[in-house]
Amino acid sequence: MNDTYASLRLKNQLCFPIYAVSNLITRNYKPLLDKLDLTYTQYIVMMVLWEEKQVNEKFLCEALYLKTNTLTPLLKKLEEKGYIKKDKDKSDGRNLVITLTEEGEKLQDKALCVPECIAREFHLTLEEASELYRILYKILDEEKNS
Repeated sequence: MNDTYASLRLKNQLCFPIYAVSNLITRNYKPLLDKLDLTYTQYIVMMVLWEEKQVNEKFLCEALYLKTNTLTPLLKKLEEKGYIKKDKDKSDGRNLVITLTEEGEKLQDKALCVPECIAREFHLTLEEASELYRILYKILDEEKNS
């Protein structure tokens, strides 16, 4: 049987399982992040800051594959919670510098259990997880370089 529309079947779409798994993962993060009073996107911003301590807005956008208009309200909320401080770059006033506060640093200890809890939810071997990670970053890196 010749199926002219086979390419339009949901089961043949690479995007659909990625979308569905992304939603599943985010739903699994929600109860853990609710305890920290963070959304998933705020959490990934904090992860960058826990690692870097201070970054400029451009670096954060690139690291998280986010646009400035998405990042701006996130940063405002994190600043209101006392986790970050925003300042204009002294050498270039157009550039925004984001710094982790002491309160934001303390939040890292509370978040320490999150990755372990999430890893338990998904029954992947270390090898499977590594392969999935490699493939997903291959796609992201190609997008970044195009």
